[in-house]
Amino acid sequence: MARNCDVVVIGGGQAGLAAGYFLRRAGLEFAILDAQSEPGGAWRHMWQSLRLFSPAEHSPLPGWPMPRQPGVDYPGREHVVEYLARYEQRYALPVHRPVDVTGVHHADDHLAVRTDQDEWRARMVISATGTWRAPYIPSYPGQDEFTGRQLHTISYRGPEQFRGHRVVIVGGGNSAAQILAEVSAVAHTLWVTHRPPRFMPDDVDGRVLFDVASRREAARRSGTGDTDGVAALGDIVMTDIVREARERGVLHAQPMFTHLTRNSMAWSAGSECPVDDIIWCTGFRPALQHLRPLVLRRHNGTVPTDGTRAVQQPRLHLLGYGDWTGTASATLIGAGRTARTTVTDITQQLSASRIASF
Repeated sequence: MARNCDVVVIGGGQAGLAAGYFLRRAGLEFAILDAQSEPGGAWRHMWQSLRLFSPAEHSPLPGWPMPRQPGVDYPGREHVVEYLARYEQRYALPVHRPVDVTGVHHADDHLAVRTDQDEWRARMVISATGTWRAPYIPSYPGQDEFTGRQLHTISYRGPEQFRGHRVVIVGGGNSAAQILAEVSAVAHTLWVTHRPPRFMPDDVDGRVLFDVASRREAARRSGTGDTDGVAALGDIVMTDIVREARERGVLHAQPMFTHLTRNSMAWSAGSECPVDDIIWCTGFRPALQHLRPLVLRRHNGTVPTDGTRAVQQPRLHLLGYGDWTGTASATLIGAGRTARTTVTDITQQLSASRIASF
């Protein structure tokens, strides 16, 4: 027999917990379905040395600021995981795990959320699965013939496995710069990017980035014009480890290779460089496989939304995937602010439907 509730949240990471906080305050009956076996969302799987771009006090979920991590300005991965675990306990959020959602289906007056265990009937669904389960690796000629090791950011755990190797770091974002900084201390590295990397000023961190993104969104909504927002500042935040790598002179990128051979990367001009390992820091796509039964139109991997509400299915909201689902919604503080708006919208939708059916 199906289980019934007002709202099902799919995903128990930072966006799902933020939604749960406001759903609890709104007095709605809800459940959070999380595929992970333990709290922490995607943060559980990131590399050991990863740190936030902002101090703890500027990285809160709603209701409870993140405590400072003793001795450091920017909290590390384990500190964030502990914070998320304590957060769901603090607010007694109804997280069910591990539950793998296999599909969300249309129904007459609800959405049917089918899982590997049972089925939920929900008047509204919030999809908050993030991107970590959908890593992206581009395709290049010779990739299948390359005999060295290839791994994506999702599989990177630390630099020691690359000691003494010839390692290529692919990508021009924050992950690439941080991993390059680590691996270059123990291996021979080469950094390749599609365009020259753009470094942000040393005094820019997550606090500035969120403020800039918020001002851009406010300007867009008011019709006073648009700017490039965060993109105008650059792509790479100069964390301590990246600045240290700059001092060692390793932050110099080469143009992207055009193809691979059995043991090297090569360029169209004919030059080659021997390679043992390739680390693809090439990003992620929204993890939306569970929404396939709804047959929603997509553009560049996203679903058309009005705010966070899916245009083609108003019972569905998408939260935490990036700016297309709310300004900086893939960050801790941005997820919380977007979740507030999402739950307000859901509450109004449910109230209107109750009045209409009275």
